[in-house]
Amino acid sequence: MRTALLQSSGRPGSTVENLKVLDEAAGRAAAAGAGLLVTAEMFLTGYAIGDDIGRLAEPADGDCADAIAEIATHHGLAIAYGYPERSGDTVFNSAQLISADGTRLANYRKTHLFGCFERDHFTPGDLPVVQAEIDGLRVGILICYDVEFPENVRAHALAGTDLLIVPTAQMHPFQFVAESMIPVRAFENQMYVAYVNRVGQEGEFEFVGLSTLAGPDGVARTRAGRGEELVLADTDPAFLAASRENNPYLRDRRPGLYGPLVRTP
Repeated sequence: MRTALLQSSGRPGSTVENLKVLDEAAGRAAAAGAGLLVTAEMFLTGYAIGDDIGRLAEPADGDCADAIAEIATHHGLAIAYGYPERSGDTVFNSAQLISADGTRLANYRKTHLFGCFERDHFTPGDLPVVQAEIDGLRVGILICYDVEFPENVRAHALAGTDLLIVPTAQMHPFQFVAESMIPVRAFENQMYVAYVNRVGQEGEFEFVGLSTLAGPDGVARTRAGRGEELVLADTDPAFLAASRENNPYLRDRRPGLYGPLVRTP
């Protein structure tokens, strides 16, 4: 499956404009043969928008979800997008996956919140592994800081995730995550990882771009620069199966030794 990574901060504060950006990108991605388009963290509204997060947050089945389902159907590809999700009085930092026929396949709530900004505006989710099937691939979702915890990605590996999509808002000076950590996560867990970032200055944050799709061999199949960009790469189930056969990490695990990993330091 060809996967398109939309490296863009959109137009912070305007869901209307961001839907336009998404529609245009979906058209380009579909024309290039993509079956899946992935956006950055909080793409729908913008990330550093302060109390507007609460104002713009909507349910997983809200109006913007319906609009994105129409975009997916029109262009014939699945879309994963980041957004603030409202559930009652609670707001989550979420990512939703919608199929090419407009069906809402999966909704994930970020489990590990980064810094005071996120903890002031969001409640952490409590479901570590969320997956859906697209074109024969098992697709899992994490968001930004989540992928920096090896336990999260290993949980996906043990649950059979083939392609892990990670909408992110990675900021300076942590670009080593995109450059080094993501390919290692893909290799040590034998999966593809699509890491899709924001770009440029937004409030107090400088987002570094460098979106990438890394393979189970630890090699980046594509890597964006520091500006607005749409990049594409293929996930190959046959290559993934062969890599898993040859890589012993998951087979050589000794879970009985890992009890201390769940103890509070």
